[in-house]
This record gives sequence, structure tokens and C-alpha cells, in this order.
Amino acid sequence: MKQLLPLLCILALLCGCAAPPPEPEDGRLQIVTAVFPAYDFARAAAGTHGDVSLLLPPGAESHSYEPTPADILRVRNCDLFIYLGGESDTWVDTILSAVEPRGECLRMVDCVDLLEEETVEGMTGGHDHDHEDEDHNHLGEVVGMDEHVWTSPKNAAAITRLLGETLANLDPDHAGDYRTAAGDYARQLDALDEEFAGFFNGLPHKTMVFGDRFPLRYFAEAYGLDYYAAFPGCGAQTEPSAATVAFLTEKVRGEDLPAVWYIEFSNHLVADSIAEAAGTNTALFHTCHNVSQADLDAGATYLSLMEGNLETLRAVMG
Repeated sequence: MKQLLPLLCILALLCGCAAPPPEPEDGRLQIVTAVFPAYDFARAAAGTHGDVSLLLPPGAESHSYEPTPADILRVRNCDLFIYLGGESDTWVDTILSAVEPRGECLRMVDCVDLLEEETVEGMTGGHDHDHEDEDHNHLGEVVGMDEHVWTSPKNAAAITRLLGETLANLDPDHAGDYRTAAGDYARQLDALDEEFAGFFNGLPHKTMVFGDRFPLRYFAEAYGLDYYAAFPGCGAQTEPSAATVAFLTEKVRGEDLPAVWYIEFSNHLVADSIAEAAGTNTALFHTCHNVSQADLDAGATYLSLMEGNLETLRAVMG
């Protein structure tokens, strides 16, 4: 981020003197999104009336992302900028403090009720401080608000509907189209939510162990899951402690779990190690935070990726 600051200063000076960019000849809304879920929800809600672009390159990690000058100008000049608003895209705050967008901004974390991120039993990377004045629940230690709001399909539906209303206000001439498109996608997400609920309600035990980061707090809360993981959702660690590996291995053995889970773009070495020691398999759960170039080219959506997760859950745990 230090490398970004001089660039932002230059851009701020240039943008202050620049003439307003010409309006698109086709009159379509210009929508810029920071992460894939926002891109997908906006694309669904905008339909044919908006051009939606994604800043985070396919396969990239948002925590370490540094925008290009072209990216920064796209944020400044768009009609609507949608970003997460959490720890993983703090680079956005740096941009917005240096270059004021001409259009509106929407934070996904402002669209739904937030939950606390937790350091659950066994995790590497917990926070060591006094918790006498903090609330706790049965799962673990409260460490701050969890930003991964999209991982619950119900939240995804709510964000999509809100985007439909936002676009309708920006472009009243096509308000009905935005609301209809957003509503159609949101109903598909609601149906998916019911499928997940039906699946998990049919299981006698709902425990999942991740040999990886765990950015799925909202998903777990939605379906009453018990979870254990190597690292918190925004954890920067790559090597778990020996105690963490031993704890997770014993948890898999003790509960006779059918798989150790890992998330997209992980090297899944930790999951492999735990699975080998426990005598079980590994399985991928796609959190939808970002996608590969191949997935993007193939038209992957949040809905299709989460449907894939449900198929995997049925194959592994059903």
C-alpha cells in the first residue's frame, strides 16, 4: 500500500484539473465492483442497462490487491461503486480519501445485519487481549465484525434486491427493469437457501472442519453448523500451529467426519495433512470471494458456484 500512496497523490492532482468524462453514448450505467459477489449481484440486477466491471483480477487475493491508475479512475468516474467495506478491501478507503467518486458508493456490509467474527477452539491466529467486557457465544471468542456477508444465500438475495432499488433510483427510466431483474435473481437465491436448509436439517450431525481460513461465518449461522478451522476468515497465517493440526485431526477422527474442507485458491496443504493423519478425504467449498479466469470466461455466477457447493455437500455428507 505504501507504493500506492504517491500514485494516489498524483491522481488526485490530475483528477482535480480534469474535465468530466463524456457520458456513454448508449446511456448505460457504469458500475464498478471491488469483489466478485458484488460484480455478480450487480450484473444480475443491471441486466441490459448497465456495464458492470470487476476490479479484483481473477484468482487474486483482495488483501494484497493494489489498484492500477486505470482502476482508480474507473472508481472516480463510475455511476455506482460497490465494495465490501471490510478488512480485505481497506485499499478502497485509501482510494476514496484521495479521489472522490462522481457517482454513488455502496458498501455490502451496510446492506445486512452483521455478525461477529470468531476465533473458535483450536484456531491458529487468535487475538490475545482482555475480553472481560466482550460478549461471547457458544462457538468461541469475539474478535470483531465479520465482513463475509455474501456467504449466506439469504444475505446475497437481500443485497441483490437492494442493488435493484439503488439502480432504479439512479436510472428511473428503467426502474421497473432493475427491480424485476434483481427480484428474479433474488428469488433463485432464496430457493437455494431453502435447499441448503433442507439438506442440513436432514443431517444428524452438522460439523465441518476446514484445514484453511474460515470466511463462512454467515453460512454457518444460517444453517446451524458447528465448525472448526485452522485460521480465522481474514487470517494472514499460512502455517498452523502443531496444536491446531493435532486438535483438528482429533476432531475429524473423534466425530468420524467424511472430509476436511478447504477453500478456493488454497494450496490445501494443511487440509491434506489433517485428512491424511485422520484417514479421510478433502473437499473444496467455494466461498465465491473470487473466481478463476476460466470460471469467469465460462460465465460462473454466485448461484452456480453455490449450487456446486450444495452438490459437493450432498456427495460428501449426504
